[in-house]
Amino acid sequence: MSSITFEEMQQIQVELREKYGKWWGELNPREGARTLLWMIGEATEVGDIIKKQGEDAVMDDPDVRRHFIEEMCDVLMYFNDLMICFGITPEEVTEEYWKKHRYNMDRWD
Repeated sequence: MSSITFEEMQQIQVELREKYGKWWGELNPREGARTLLWMIGEATEVGDIIKKQGEDAVMDDPDVRRHFIEEMCDVLMYFNDLMICFGITPEEVTEEYWKKHRYNMDRWD
């Protein structure tokens, strides 16, 4: 299986919104703060797994690891929803990500 791209992740989120949008609502700037809060909640669940199960379990216990990755995917789903809310394209993220990387590579030299 190949790696998923931001384009594919966003398409998946659009498909979900098309199917469940009448219950979940639209993705637009006015929903951005709520979407961010949902993402933070999911990130907290990731942290709870580390806190309650421990780093070794995340690395060595297949069930804990699967749950950890599942929660990480929830974070990514809300992250992509947040991008969609504000019309941020995968290309924009790619450009800024590389800029940030170059900045950080020279940051403390």
